[in-house]
Amino acid sequence: MTTFAFLGPRGTFSDEAARLFASAAAGEEAPVFLECATIPEVFETVRSGAADFGVVPIENSLEGSVTATLDELAFGRRVVIMEERALDIHHCLLATPGTGKADITTIVSHPQALGQCAQWILRTFPGRPVIARNSTVDAVQQALAHTGYGAIASSFAAELSGAEILERNVEDHSNNQTNFVLIAQEERAEAYLATRRAGKDQDGRDRPPKSSVALFMWANKPGALLMILAEFAYAGVNLTKIESRPTKEAMGEYMFFLDFEGSADDPDVKIALDSLRLKLREVKVLGSYPVA
Repeated sequence: MTTFAFLGPRGTFSDEAARLFASAAAGEEAPVFLECATIPEVFETVRSGAADFGVVPIENSLEGSVTATLDELAFGRRVVIMEERALDIHHCLLATPGTGKADITTIVSHPQALGQCAQWILRTFPGRPVIARNSTVDAVQQALAHTGYGAIASSFAAELSGAEILERNVEDHSNNQTNFVLIAQEERAEAYLATRRAGKDQDGRDRPPKSSVALFMWANKPGALLMILAEFAYAGVNLTKIESRPTKEAMGEYMFFLDFEGSADDPDVKIALDSLRLKLREVKVLGSYPVA
């Protein structure tokens, strides 16, 4: 029995992502899904061994990185990123069956979904109240319980709840995607990654590996970032992302997250990381895994 912890409740985009990961990771077994209330709870469920794998969002194409996930990876007890998947985020307007758009008096959803559909809401329901809920699934339940409420949520949530879809694709940007990552304890990750660091995507193309690291400096001093970038440049390693986050130790103290092409075991990458280990307080490899 393979267990997956995810950011609940059931019917969220995290739930969808967990089922996608499970179809590959669980093999012939019927997976078990554990709903968690927060991203830190997903991590702790994996660390404690109560779940074999965890699924959490790490970045949205419109709103950037999910800081709760980055902080758990950088500052929490070690888990490893095993794989990532990009999920298209399409929102729908849902309501009680039999409700028409003209009947909608109030819009409800999670704050992130409301933000991603803000212009559509303004054009379609000008002057109508907008209420934030804890999740898109909670919003659907509110819509089912209150006449005139319209919920912004996924078609998956409609399928599970029995709500009627009044309009699809109400997001302001059609290219909205969220990257989700599959996490596990290091011992379990090694066996899984041995077969999946490379592979094929749904179109039969190679899925090359990428890596994520967290870098902690001894002190904030001139040229620190340049030194980090230079080591990767000298080694011929292509960076795909760099982001700073507070260390939570003192005001003005920061660490860096980097994503780059290749595995941490590649010779060129090892040269860069080993050189940085001589100069930095900590180099924490968060995972090498197939790119989405």
